[in-house]
Amino acid sequence: MVSQYSEDEDTTIYKVVVNDEEQYSIWPDYKKNPLGWNDVGKVGPKAECLAYIKEVWTDMRPLSLRKKMAESGLKDAESFASPPAPDRVPA
Repeated sequence: MVSQYSEDEDTTIYKVVVNDEEQYSIWPDYKKNPLGWNDVGKVGPKAECLAYIKEVWTDMRPLSLRKKMAESGLKDAESFASPPAPDRVPA
């Protein structure tokens, strides 16, 4: 079934919201924020809000993971991965 709805027809005004893990999303401006999500201050058409998120959300890792990695002195996710299986431990 093909939808007759077009993104070009979307006249909804959105707001950018962020949660405690510093993850971003958009939400219709006229609706109350979902629990745990706060306004960032950016309001506008969908494309404008998504462009804003693309600009500011440069690290997709949740805040808790970034903190854990920082505590461990790790710089990237690969360093944070589980240790290799015993039969694959480098010599």
